[in-house]
Amino acid sequence: MAALVRGSRNLLRSFGQHVGLALVSSRALASKTPVGFIGLGNMGDPMAKNLLKHGYPVIASDIFPESCKEIQDMGAQILDSPAEVADKADRIITMLPSSPNVIEVYTGPNGILKKVKKGSLLIDSSTIDPAVSKEMALAAEKMGAVFMDAPVSGGVGAASSGKLTFMVGGAEEEFNAAKELLTCMGANVVYCGAVGTGQAAKICNNMLLAIGMIGTAETMNLGIRLGLDPKLLAQILNMSSGRCWSSDAYNPVPGVMEGVPSANSYQGGFGTTLMAKDLGLAQNSATNTKTAVPLGSLAHQIYRMMCARGYAKKDFSSVFQFLREEESQ
Repeated sequence: MAALVRGSRNLLRSFGQHVGLALVSSRALASKTPVGFIGLGNMGDPMAKNLLKHGYPVIASDIFPESCKEIQDMGAQILDSPAEVADKADRIITMLPSSPNVIEVYTGPNGILKKVKKGSLLIDSSTIDPAVSKEMALAAEKMGAVFMDAPVSGGVGAASSGKLTFMVGGAEEEFNAAKELLTCMGANVVYCGAVGTGQAAKICNNMLLAIGMIGTAETMNLGIRLGLDPKLLAQILNMSSGRCWSSDAYNPVPGVMEGVPSANSYQGGFGTTLMAKDLGLAQNSATNTKTAVPLGSLAHQIYRMMCARGYAKKDFSSVFQFLREEESQ
């Protein structure tokens, strides 16, 4: 009988602890204020979902209503315009394709700055011209808001798993506030300096990524032509000095790796159009700073040519397929 009483007490104590934890968890969720998110594309959608998973109420908007369905089903509130999002949230993240999109979303007729609240924190994770980031920061400052650029690296896979790298530019005293949100979506959040330096870091990274992918594709193609099994060649490269991210994490040869665009007819991932755009930004920056980037220039030409040859919507690793098709012409 005594054992039964002790067991009942332990059960009640355990139940009470679980209830207490649930209440604490509920209070923690309730204490998190809404976050606006604009741009629910291949990258923005999983990023916004990770905010939801971390307990942040999300208020989202996208020019394509069909992009909002999944996140709406997870509990996000969907509004019609960036201005409406700014009216409801004082922390907003944008993830957009290009500089013109960013200018429109921030300063257009239905843009964020039409209804932004004083003291709002605006974080742009798009990859755009550093000069545009500086323009948006000035425009936001006039409205009493703070703008930071925080482009990302890691691709769709890292966006889904919350392991992106964020390169952040802006006022250093605002970095911790931005980091609180960005760590929900990324494994690395690095402060780079003043507004625009995040974009500078991203542009440099993507130029190297493009050069590396082309080099990997050329190398794999040559090895295959010489009779090597592509999986074996990849294994050798990845234990040797030629190893790079494109060879061991994102191999461009179909059949070498699972879970990458080359295993899915180059669907998903990071589009050739976007890579060509980023290389164009690198070219503009190189011209403005009188910097020699011969391989960057050649990579830009190759990806522009791919866009003209029907590869625009395919992942940028499709350069392997492009090179093989070039050989047959």
